[in-house]
Amino acid sequence: MARVADSAYARAGVDTGQAGRGVAALVEVLRTIDIGRPSRAVLGSGHYANVLRLAGDTGLALSTDGVGTKLIVAEQLGRYDTVGIDCIAMNVNDVICVGADPIAVLDYVAVEEADPELLAAVGRGLKAGAQEAGVEIPGGELAVVPELIRGHPSPGGIDLVGMCVGLVEIPRMVTGAAARPGDAIVGLPSSGVHSNGFTLARSALDDLSEQPGELGGRTVGEALLEPTVIYVRTTRALRDSGLEVRGLAHITGEGLLNLLRLEAQVGYRIDSPLPVSPIFGLIAARSGAGVAEMHEVFNMGCGFCVIVPDEQAAEAVALLAEHHPGAAVIGSVTDGAGVVELPGQGLEGRAETGFSAPSST
Repeated sequence: MARVADSAYARAGVDTGQAGRGVAALVEVLRTIDIGRPSRAVLGSGHYANVLRLAGDTGLALSTDGVGTKLIVAEQLGRYDTVGIDCIAMNVNDVICVGADPIAVLDYVAVEEADPELLAAVGRGLKAGAQEAGVEIPGGELAVVPELIRGHPSPGGIDLVGMCVGLVEIPRMVTGAAARPGDAIVGLPSSGVHSNGFTLARSALDDLSEQPGELGGRTVGEALLEPTVIYVRTTRALRDSGLEVRGLAHITGEGLLNLLRLEAQVGYRIDSPLPVSPIFGLIAARSGAGVAEMHEVFNMGCGFCVIVPDEQAAEAVALLAEHHPGAAVIGSVTDGAGVVELPGQGLEGRAETGFSAPSST
């Protein structure tokens, strides 16, 4: 995505425009891999997960992700018992976006020092996340790499990455291609920052012991470490409900622009957004990030979206709210292909350029 180089996020250390060009360069090379037989991949690059065709209509869904610099907050607080939940969440929440049922996660833990107490705490988070998602952790890898990992403070350095596999019947995949103008978009609340945008969040809120009034008595550190919500039970309930699910979107980095990862040639109008979590107001005020950039970097209170036919919206909200109180219709699908509209913020967003004020022409 093309982004302004002098953004608050870039000043904090992450140039999203350069990152986008880097991903494109990597993918351009990887797409030339020749394995001497037809590919098993069912989807193209860019969706939340890909699906490999096994035998018949059985598909194996695959995705991988990490916890990012949220781990630095854990290091600074000496608290590692929740980041495993984030690792599970970031992976299973992507796999469910293709309609798959996650069955297992593998973890990769790289540490500066193999501290048994630290690793046991990480394990407790991984266990809690796995049980919430209903997945196994049948294996993983521990790497002790002090030359690569330096903690904040040393020797508590850690990186944590996962890889999730799931199963899906290929004819029942959810890719977003079925979305139609007029469909309802149901938003599910996030728990806060989740696991994206932490370089900007940490730069803005560098005193983890601070207790701003906006956070209701919690410290900045406690608010930032709030685990990412796991949405697996919700999609399982949807699958069993008989409702027609036309699109599923995990709202991570790039915010509601993630809707554009779905396959339909449509647009999305978010005219009744979920309440914005107080932590985001603090980040914006302290960092100087404008409303467009905040919506490009963070989930802004909405962690997941479900697209259903408009006539099924009320039933979908009732079901989803059982698992995630506060779920609500936040907007609708439009015929403005490739555009995410946020009229309340005076913004339109596109994959290549991010959010900006709509053109007057």
